[in-house]
Amino acid sequence: MDNLTNSRRAIRLLLDERQPADAVASYYAFHHPDHKTQLLTYPANANRAAGYIALSRTGMDLFRPLVTLRLPDADMAASVELIYQALLPGTAVILITPLAYLPLLQAVFDIQAEEHLRIFMLERSRFEPIINVLVAQTTGPNNLPRFIIRRAAVPEQEIVASASLNWQSPTFAEIFVNTSRFHQRQGWGRSVVAAMAQYLLKNGRTPLYIVSENNIPSIQLAQSVGFKDSGRQLVMLQAALKPRP
Repeated sequence: MDNLTNSRRAIRLLLDERQPADAVASYYAFHHPDHKTQLLTYPANANRAAGYIALSRTGMDLFRPLVTLRLPDADMAASVELIYQALLPGTAVILITPLAYLPLLQAVFDIQAEEHLRIFMLERSRFEPIINVLVAQTTGPNNLPRFIIRRAAVPEQEIVASASLNWQSPTFAEIFVNTSRFHQRQGWGRSVVAAMAQYLLKNGRTPLYIVSENNIPSIQLAQSVGFKDSGRQLVMLQAALKPRP
C-alpha cells in the first residue's frame, strides 16, 4: 500500500464527507488526483492521525499549492509543528481553511489577501429546473461538465454566461458562475447555474455554491435557484509562511 493511501486512511475520521463544512477539505484529501496531491499527517506515519495538511496542485495557480488542513485539536505546538513540517519558510500558498484556524494562521503566515466565504447548499425542496433553450452543455478546461450561453447560436461567438465546477466528489460538487458584465441581470447566470444543479442532482451529487460574504449579487443568484446558507464559513488566504519562531 502506497504512502498516500496510508495517509488517507489515517485521516479518515478527521473529515465527514457528508457535511458541507468538510466538503472542500474532503475532496482535496481523498479525491484530488494522486499525482497532484501531497498529504502529511501528524504524527507522521500514524495509523490514526490527529491532524494533516494536504498540498494540492490545481489550475487555480500553477506556482502556489492549494493548502487544506485539519489541525490537532487544542494543541497549538503540534499545529505549528505540522505546518513547518509541510512547508518551508517563505513558501507562497493559497489556503482554504475553517474560520477557527484564522488566529493561528495569522501568527505564522504573512497574509497578502483574506477572503471570507459562505457555503451554500442546494435545498432540493426549493429547486425548480429552468427551461432555457439557449443553455448548452459542454466540457470545461478541467474536463468536468460546463453549461454555457453564447451571444449567438454560432460556436465561434463569445460565451456570455457559464456555470462550471471547481471540483466534484462522490457526494458534493462546487459550482461557480461567470456572466459577462454586459449581460448581467438578464437571468442567464441563473439559467446556467440551474442547469448545472439539475445535472448534479441527476448524477447523485449535492450542489454547493461557495461565495465571498461580500458578493451580494452572487448570493442572491444562488438563493434564487434554491441554495440555502449552510451556516458554515471558510477563509481563503493568499499567504507566505513566516520564518519559524
